[in-house]
Amino acid sequence: MTKIHQLYSLGQSIWLDYINRDFILEGKFKALLDLGITGMTSNPTIFEKAIVYSNAYDLQLKELVNQGKNDLDIYSALVIEDIKIAADTLLPIYEMTSGKDGYVSLEVNPLLAQDSDSTINEAITLWQQVNRPNLMIKIPATKEGLPAITQVIAAGINVNVTLIFSITRYTEVIRAYYTGLESRLDAGHTINSIHSVASFFISRLDTKIDKVLDNMLATGDLSPSKNKTLKGRAAVANARTAYQLFSNDFSSERYKPLETRGANIQRPLWASTSTKNPSYSDILYIQELIGSHTVNTATQESIMAFLDHGKVMPTIDSNLDQAEELFANLSEIGIDMDKVTWELEQEGVNLFSASFNTLILNLNKKKSNLLSG
Repeated sequence: MTKIHQLYSLGQSIWLDYINRDFILEGKFKALLDLGITGMTSNPTIFEKAIVYSNAYDLQLKELVNQGKNDLDIYSALVIEDIKIAADTLLPIYEMTSGKDGYVSLEVNPLLAQDSDSTINEAITLWQQVNRPNLMIKIPATKEGLPAITQVIAAGINVNVTLIFSITRYTEVIRAYYTGLESRLDAGHTINSIHSVASFFISRLDTKIDKVLDNMLATGDLSPSKNKTLKGRAAVANARTAYQLFSNDFSSERYKPLETRGANIQRPLWASTSTKNPSYSDILYIQELIGSHTVNTATQESIMAFLDHGKVMPTIDSNLDQAEELFANLSEIGIDMDKVTWELEQEGVNLFSASFNTLILNLNKKKSNLLSG
C-alpha cells in the first residue's frame, strides 16, 4: 500500500493534473493508477503542450485536415479522443467506487467564461460527444458560470467547478449545485448518479500575496519580521476556511432533503497545488490540505515528491484560529482578500483564454507544417 492509498483511506483522492495520449497508451498513466491515483484533470494549457509538442496526434490531425475540418473542429476532435481514452482507462475505478472516483475532466471553451448560455450549450455538447459516465465538465466559477453550473447539473451532467478563489464565490458555487439538484428533482429525475467537485485554486493566492508583501518590504512599509510571519500562509488558510464552509454547508437543513433523495456531496478539490516558491516545501499544498471528502489534483512531480517524503495524517483542520488571525493581519496592512481573489479569478480566466488562443494558433502552424511535409 502506497501513501496515496493511505490518503484514500483517510478520505482524500489524488487526481493527476496532466493528460497526453502517449502517456496513456504507453501504460504510464496505468502505472500511476496502480500507485493509488483515482482520476485525471485537463485544461487548455495542458492540451497545448500535449498536442503541439508531441507527434502522437499527427496521424489523426492529418485525417482531420484531409476531411476539411477547421481549427476549432480539429482541436475538439483531438481533445475528445484523449478524454475518451482516459475515461475508458479510469472506468474500472469509477465502477469500483460506485461513481465517487475514476473521473477525467474536460473544460468548456474558456472564451465562453462570460457567456452563460454558450457555456451551457457547449457543456451539453461535450457531454454527448464524449458519452462516458465518468466525465466531468469543467465550468469556471465566474458570475456568468454560476447559472450554467445550475443548468448543467439539472441536465444530469457531472461538473467540475473550476477557478474558485474566494470564500464568497465558493458559497455561491454550493448554492448553484443545490439549485441544480433541486431543479432536477422537480422535473421528476433522479440525482443519485450526479457527482461534482468544487476546485479551489491554491498556490496562485500565495504567489500574488507574497509579491505584495515583498514589495511592501522593499519600500519599507513592512518589517522583515512581519513579512516572514505573513508570507506563504494565505493559500492554506484560505483552503482550510473553505473546508470549514464545506463541512457546515453539507450538513445544513437545505442539503438534508437532497441527501435523503440520493444526492452526492460536492467535494472540495485543491487545484494548482504545485509549489511555486522554491523556498517552500515542494509538497506544501498536499501535506497541509489532507482531509476527508476532498480531492487534490497534482502534477506527477508533486505526487512523486509526496510518495518520497510526505506524511499521511489529517491536516485540513489544523490551526483554524490562526487562519482568521492571518486574514485580520493582512487586512490591517491593506491587503483586501476579496479584491485579491476577484483579481485572481479574472487573471485565471484570461490565462486559460490566452492558452486556448495560443493552442489554436500553434495547432494551425502544426497543421501547415504537416501539409507541407
